[in-house]
Amino acid sequence: MAKRDHQDIDEAIQEILKEGGKAAAEAERARDDQPEQAAEAAPEPADSAEPTADVAALQAERDEYRDRFVRALAEAENVRKRSERDRREAEQYGGSKLARDMLPVYDNLKRALDAATDDQRQAAAALIEGVELTMRELLNVFRKHGIEIIAPEEGEKFDPQKHQAMFEAPVPGTNAGDVIQVMAHGFMLHDRLLRPAHVGVSSTPPAA
Repeated sequence: MAKRDHQDIDEAIQEILKEGGKAAAEAERARDDQPEQAAEAAPEPADSAEPTADVAALQAERDEYRDRFVRALAEAENVRKRSERDRREAEQYGGSKLARDMLPVYDNLKRALDAATDDQRQAAAALIEGVELTMRELLNVFRKHGIEIIAPEEGEKFDPQKHQAMFEAPVPGTNAGDVIQVMAHGFMLHDRLLRPAHVGVSSTPPAA
């Protein structure tokens, strides 16, 4: 689409330059012929203003082509900037849907590792090691593509820009708005929020 826009604009600019050149040449010839035409028209004073009117018309036509040329250049620059912006966004955020679909894989691997007891780790050490290696490889892929984990900790303040409150509960020893439980990590894709962290938030009223 952007390539076609550039071709159309280039063709329009070439056409404007061609027509503008013709108009400028005609204006130059009219100015060169003006003294001769004025001398020939001396016996007829009523026609002496015609060459001047012709030159003025050609100059007006030249100015119109010049204005169209400047507008075409401005439009070409706007198209170039839009194409560059679209290219950058496609590079950075084109895989956002795939990245979002990969988040449950991370969640399941993390739940499996968190749920494993010491006895299970000893009994199935090779299996646990395989899960840990898979998790590390997944995190490496995330970092490679600009995906960062949002991992809030209990006690920090709720951030509506990065956290999603799944429930509220009064918990002694906490202040209203404190994170009291982390249910799922969040993720950023470069500077965009891919998924907010799912947290529980304290609703303990301030002490009187």
